[in-house]
Amino acid sequence: MAFDLKKEEDVKEFLDNLGIEYRFGCFSEKKPDSCHLLGDYLEGVKKDFEKASKVFRTNCDESNHARSCYKFANYSFLGKGGKQNMDEAYSYYLKGCTAGDPDSCLNGGLMCVSNTPTNVERPKDYDKGLELLNKACDGNNAFSCYYISGIFIQGVKDHIEKNMQKAFDYSLKACELGNMYACANVSQMYRKGDGTAKDEVKSEEYKKKALDLQEQHTAPATIEFQQGV
Repeated sequence: MAFDLKKEEDVKEFLDNLGIEYRFGCFSEKKPDSCHLLGDYLEGVKKDFEKASKVFRTNCDESNHARSCYKFANYSFLGKGGKQNMDEAYSYYLKGCTAGDPDSCLNGGLMCVSNTPTNVERPKDYDKGLELLNKACDGNNAFSCYYISGIFIQGVKDHIEKNMQKAFDYSLKACELGNMYACANVSQMYRKGDGTAKDEVKSEEYKKKALDLQEQHTAPATIEFQQGV
């Protein structure tokens, strides 16, 4: 059947059919990807965050679906669809990270090294935090690489020594992955000779790359339906 997505009634029928398809795939065919899409559907279309939370959690626990672990961790962190629970959020970020989701590694690492509410009761753990952030960076999470570079640029008293060579290496990777702030840092490091040899040509090259990325980021963004975020 063809749908005219300019007509409100056709859009509603199309979305209802999607819900039926995802429920069948999840509950009857036991497909983890369908369960995750069902969670996204309940979240994005139905705005039923409580049910979405339950679907994400179950899909994480029973199928070890990395992205569902990440989504449920976010729900717990924000108190979305239920009570806020930072320890539970951290636990599910770890599950998502172990299952191979770089964003879960990033958020779990940030909870170890930053001032999240859970740190009031649990001291910061820089060793674990760097381990998780490194996993995220290895998984090509640009922000994680950039964040680690910042740690080594500043250093952390009594925990992590300043290391400009490591800072340069992480900044370079973050830049290659598309982080414009990392590209700006690489440009400055080449200009000053921090963590690498001075090179004015490369400094200008990475300055241009940072400006190009900035221009791209200001362009209108598009969202693809069913991308399963």
